[in-house]
Amino acid sequence: MEPRHFRTLFISDVHLGSKAAKADFLLDFLRHHEADTIVLVGDIVDGWRLKRSWYWPQVCNDVVQKLLRKARKGTRVVYIPGNHDEFLRAFPGMHFGGIEVVERMMHDGADGKKYLILHGDEFDVVVRNARLLAYLGDWAYDTAIRINIILAAVRRRLGMPYWSFSAWAKLQVKHAVNFIGEFERVVAEEARKNGADGVICGHIHHAIIQDMDGIRYINTGDWVESCTAVAEHEDGTFELITWRALASSVPALAAIEMHDEGELAPQAA
Repeated sequence: MEPRHFRTLFISDVHLGSKAAKADFLLDFLRHHEADTIVLVGDIVDGWRLKRSWYWPQVCNDVVQKLLRKARKGTRVVYIPGNHDEFLRAFPGMHFGGIEVVERMMHDGADGKKYLILHGDEFDVVVRNARLLAYLGDWAYDTAIRINIILAAVRRRLGMPYWSFSAWAKLQVKHAVNFIGEFERVVAEEARKNGADGVICGHIHHAIIQDMDGIRYINTGDWVESCTAVAEHEDGTFELITWRALASSVPALAAIEMHDEGELAPQAA
């Protein structure tokens, strides 16, 4: 399978250092996709979890080395830190192995439009104003992920299709406070204030491409459950890619689901 080439790739919320991170899927994705520019839109490394307990298997090193190798070969790699890797916010403008660290950036699309790129945690009231509550929420999500692994194994043994308890629980809470819709609205408004035509962000692990009152809102999703990235084609169109399985173990077409300018479809088994 020849690598697909794009003008730009946007990836966020990998959470390397967390046992929930699907680093093997991301590594496989990076092997099959090339781009002139790769923008890492925050929470690539999970510093919060690494502070609690060190977990860094070889595949995490492999992902980092793959990105460094791409940078050495001429790909521009930009790293916008999020709240989980906020330690990098102390190094704006620095380069690490050819990877450039910036707080946020303005992306000039091939279609002539401007896109504000940021992680998005500064618009999450919980993270900004109640750090302890955010940590507790992070612990609860870890617990839900562990429940999800056990439940998935039981359902698989019973011949039942995959169902994500952690995703369901997260959406129940966030729907209860209308969190996702409010986050999207506030982030889109930030793009408008900055004179941008659109915004590309991460943080809430909800992949989507949509128009909001004249602003194109793009969320890259995550590599904990949905395994999604956003790609910009040479003509300026955006594509939401879901890497559903390791391409080395299944036929290539079965491994990829592409959603042009649309929302992430529900994840199948």
